[in-house]
Amino acid sequence: MVTVEEIREVASALPRAYEVVVYDRIKFRVGQIVFVALSRDETTMGFGFPKELRDSLIEAEPAKFFPPSKSDARFNWVQVHLNAIDADEMRDLVTDAWRMCVPKKVAASYDAQL
Repeated sequence: MVTVEEIREVASALPRAYEVVVYDRIKFRVGQIVFVALSRDETTMGFGFPKELRDSLIEAEPAKFFPPSKSDARFNWVQVHLNAIDADEMRDLVTDAWRMCVPKKVAASYDAQL
């Protein structure tokens, strides 16, 4: 299972990203935009994901991914069970969610450093 510390390590290393705690939940933001949020019990992670692709992702792996709450359904958002992914997949999900929030120049600069 992916841990909060592993998520924190990946998310905190991304340019312009920072951690906040809101109503006992750890969230990672760029500006005021949340790109990753952990459940209170730290067993699931919500992350930015294109709405138009959300249903396909959930249908492809329903044991892993699930839809956001009704109040978050209007956003580019999906959720994942942390015990269903490994560190590499988490890194990809977090980084792709971050890319949705930053200017293309920032993402390109980050990619050039890899």
